[in-house]
Amino acid sequence: RYRKGLTKTKKGFIARLARLFKGRPKVSDDLKDEIEEVLFTADIGTKTAQRLLASVTDELDRHEVAEPDAVWAVIREQALSILDVEAKPLDYDPAIKPYTLLMIGVNGVGKTTTLGKLAARHIEAGRKTLLVAGDTFRAAAGEQLEVWARRVGCDIHFGKDGADPSSVLFDGIMRGRKEGYDVVLCDTAGRLHTRKELMDELQKMGRSASKALSKDRAEMEPHDIFLVLDATIGQNALAQAQMFKETMNFSGLVLTKLDGTAKGGVVLGVVDELSIPIRYIGIGERVEDLRLFDPEAFCDVLFKPDNHRDDEAEED
Repeated sequence: RYRKGLTKTKKGFIARLARLFKGRPKVSDDLKDEIEEVLFTADIGTKTAQRLLASVTDELDRHEVAEPDAVWAVIREQALSILDVEAKPLDYDPAIKPYTLLMIGVNGVGKTTTLGKLAARHIEAGRKTLLVAGDTFRAAAGEQLEVWARRVGCDIHFGKDGADPSSVLFDGIMRGRKEGYDVVLCDTAGRLHTRKELMDELQKMGRSASKALSKDRAEMEPHDIFLVLDATIGQNALAQAQMFKETMNFSGLVLTKLDGTAKGGVVLGVVDELSIPIRYIGIGERVEDLRLFDPEAFCDVLFKPDNHRDDEAEED
């Protein structure tokens, strides 16, 4: 399923590289320019393209000609070193309750759906879970979250009509503490990352969450803040992430709609630029299609020579 979900991602710059190498027993120096063009026109960003190109160039400089498998191996190794960002464990710690997560991002990236799928994971693990409907701007958001709450069997907290989203978060997290919830997952309204007042409000929501968690005990921040990005927009996702980072320290990334795009190379660019780990990827509509991100598995699917030979066989 992981491999199937990344089929379209492989059709981007990776397929173009595969076509360059196809039928060649050796990759020689004269291919450098073509490899460079593929990398610099991919959705991975200039910095990442330079890193990957440098690794390929080093390999070709060491051996006047190189086997395609060796070139794939150095690309895979470099990609893995980019994606394998050191991160705090995602393990839920029952000693610090409730585990509190804020989900942020622009409109239409799949925040509410991702939150519902995350709730399903926690419920399946036997954790008492509360969803907080912090998106008070979009009328359908609360209804959508309520559908997820019913579907996965967890509770939901709504604010009063027209309530300030920061107060909804504060009250929801306080309810989570008082009623002994293990996990509190907070939805937020979509932001235009170019609108300063909306981004300022996001900071206010973060402060409200911290106040609720810290009340009558040691100061605490939300355990995690995840920025959700739509993989189908390619390098624009990187621009969004950079703008959000100026406003809020998020601890992880969620890349949605990877199954529907050839622009999945943006995964590399975003992590390389921000040094923030990808926590989950969305590779389909089903609950189980929200997958914990596994850098090794991701790089194996995209860069392992055997997989490209399999793809060629299927095309033939």
